[in-house]
Amino acid sequence: MDIMETIREQVEGNPVILYMKGSPNQPQCGFSARTVEALMACGERFAYVDILENPDIRANLPKYANWPTFPQLWVNGELIGGCDIIADMHQKGELAPLVKEAAQKAAE
Repeated sequence: MDIMETIREQVEGNPVILYMKGSPNQPQCGFSARTVEALMACGERFAYVDILENPDIRANLPKYANWPTFPQLWVNGELIGGCDIIADMHQKGELAPLVKEAAQKAAE
């Protein structure tokens, strides 16, 4: 399967997915750690892809997303943004409702 097709399936097949360096339990950079912290505070499960373990995804996701940096948070097939955007949304109380709504839709 083509790598762009794989990325599309991951993004569309998971209500909340984070492309990050490392894993939620062991983030491999500060930006990923801050993003995971904000996302975990929402209290919902989310999928993740460790781009360090998936060099093809690391190389191609910026083209797919038209977003050059990691981490990248996608909700309902839409790119929400990276660390600064997620941290800002969390601080303003905007992240949790977005993530909870996506998780509830997926559970229905």
